[in-house]
Amino acid sequence: MEEPVVVPPATFLLECLFRAGMRDVVTVEPAAGGLAALAGIATRRVGPPVFVKAFVEAPADDVFTAEAEGLAALRELGGATTPEVILADRELLVLSVLRPRPRGEAFWERFAHMLAHLHTKTTHPRFGWHRDNWLGRRRQINTWNDDGFAFFAEHRLLRWLGQPRVDAALDRDDRAALERLCHRLPDLLPQRPACLTHGDLWAQNVLATPDGRPALIDPAVSYMWAEVDLAHVWTTAPPPEARRFFEVYAELTALDNDWRARMPIIQLRQHLAVLAQFDDDWGAGEQIRATLAPFRRRT
Repeated sequence: MEEPVVVPPATFLLECLFRAGMRDVVTVEPAAGGLAALAGIATRRVGPPVFVKAFVEAPADDVFTAEAEGLAALRELGGATTPEVILADRELLVLSVLRPRPRGEAFWERFAHMLAHLHTKTTHPRFGWHRDNWLGRRRQINTWNDDGFAFFAEHRLLRWLGQPRVDAALDRDDRAALERLCHRLPDLLPQRPACLTHGDLWAQNVLATPDGRPALIDPAVSYMWAEVDLAHVWTTAPPPEARRFFEVYAELTALDNDWRARMPIIQLRQHLAVLAQFDDDWGAGEQIRATLAPFRRRT
């Protein structure tokens, strides 16, 4: 039996660009940071370099068009800075190139103003989005609901039950504890309005424009609680200077003093998504079980 031919990531991305009609690309250098897709920086004969990403096997035809729409929504509805979308089709996404975040509190303070503006200026009467989109390689269900607790329970937490990796990592008692937690969400979390959220705002998805302004990539947008974004930044090891971000964001949004205590429950959604999609869960399973511990039945 012949071994399958493994194409180097740079070669694969270059072939995708050529098929898309971008034949002025000279080289592609792999880019680090992403978990679900292959990514690189493409150098062109004419014009600036571009960022490109693709899946070896795309989960669906609309994965990149949905992402491009999310970037446009963040920019046009919420005033956030995002990269320019140069091309989005069923095979790949091509964006203008951003830069790594600069160090220092000033950057994080600017980011706090951006995110606070996004969350406070885009409130919506319902939870969801007009279409489903993608969180990594899994479809994100965004069916409209008037009840944020019901929406979060059904489409952000319980939807991961039945995924093979999740069922292998969580035992029956864990899964029952998750269901009990979902039933008690109105007692555990405050009533909050829906607003436009990035939806996958771990620290690595915050980059910078060439002139140093914060910019967002890789969204999984929906109208949801603002604290979905806050929890993701809080729990994904932001650098020490990011303390200023949390201080300023709390001031701008009149955040109550108990917000930190809510972060583990809200971040369950992302931990479950990581557990469902990757062999290495980076501690997500342990975090899930710790959060669910108070909801397990005592024998």
